[in-house]
Amino acid sequence: MDLFVVLKRSGPGPLDRVFRHLVPLLGIIALSGCSSLGYYGQLAEGQWQLLRARQPVDQVIANPATPAKLRERLAHAEQARLFASQHLKLPDNRSYRLYTDLKRPYVVWNVFATPELSLQPVTHCFPIAGCVAYRGYYQQGAARGAAALLREQGLDVYVSGVEAYSTLGWFDDPILSSMAAWGDERLATLIFHELAHQRFYVKDDTEFNESYANFVEQEGTRQWRVARGLAPVGADDSEQREQFTRLILASRERLQAIYAGPLDDAHKRMAKQAEFERLRGEYKQVRDSQWNGDKRYDAWIYAPLNNAKLLPFGLYDQWVPAFAALFREVNGDWARFYERVEQLGRLPADERKAALQRLM
Repeated sequence: MDLFVVLKRSGPGPLDRVFRHLVPLLGIIALSGCSSLGYYGQLAEGQWQLLRARQPVDQVIANPATPAKLRERLAHAEQARLFASQHLKLPDNRSYRLYTDLKRPYVVWNVFATPELSLQPVTHCFPIAGCVAYRGYYQQGAARGAAALLREQGLDVYVSGVEAYSTLGWFDDPILSSMAAWGDERLATLIFHELAHQRFYVKDDTEFNESYANFVEQEGTRQWRVARGLAPVGADDSEQREQFTRLILASRERLQAIYAGPLDDAHKRMAKQAEFERLRGEYKQVRDSQWNGDKRYDAWIYAPLNNAKLLPFGLYDQWVPAFAALFREVNGDWARFYERVEQLGRLPADERKAALQRLM
């Protein structure tokens, strides 16, 4: 069978939630029907190395050689892990009760590609996970090599380092050393999100899966803070992220119109570059007038832009308000909430989307 994973983008940084929950495939056991044996082979080897390096978190904490900060971070993560199962009714298994030292900054690197004059991703389809918009590589050199081959075909390409992933319950997923620099709450939210995927997942519906898991992450984090007597999270960071995402989505819509329009290819290329400059100008205006010059997105926006780099935006929060409404309908009962989520997930895609729209 094929195994699929939810990946987290490089960071830490304010764009993490945009890129965190992407779903490439991990083909470990059966390679039947797939010609990319080399690709699957490196995934199998990378996953096996990760599994072999796992250690129980309690042993890492008890080891006197473990740095104090890591020990503290893991102890906090285990408190969040217990809360996830006891209070959020998420799976009670060994996932995130293990630790792996990767000895590198990222666990995998993702490669995205689109045609030069289209925002349609180059997809890769697999028996269980369905079609996904990128491929993951355990070696940075392999990712760069794959990206170079795609560029030679005239495609727009983007490579992104990934700090963490979940196998959606196929394996007992560890906390990774690449996550060790995260804040305690960020690590807890990852645990809530990925365990939500383990609780329920629908093939070929990224918007549903990620909106559902994002809601569990957000509501779970709110309840986790309440349980510890902490104040609600401030709205400034989330509002900036949402504003930035809206800028990207508006730019993407304009690009769609350019690519679908009557211009010849040469003029479409010129309009494409003009659009990227417009996006940077709009970003600078918002940054300086509304964010007090906060430059947290500068590195991303001023690095080279192309279609592939815009792909992940707007996919992962679309239905969060619908799941929030569903949670209210069951009066905050997590078990009933998951039952209703599963009922939605079993509907045909069109009916599922219509039901979510009604909840909105």
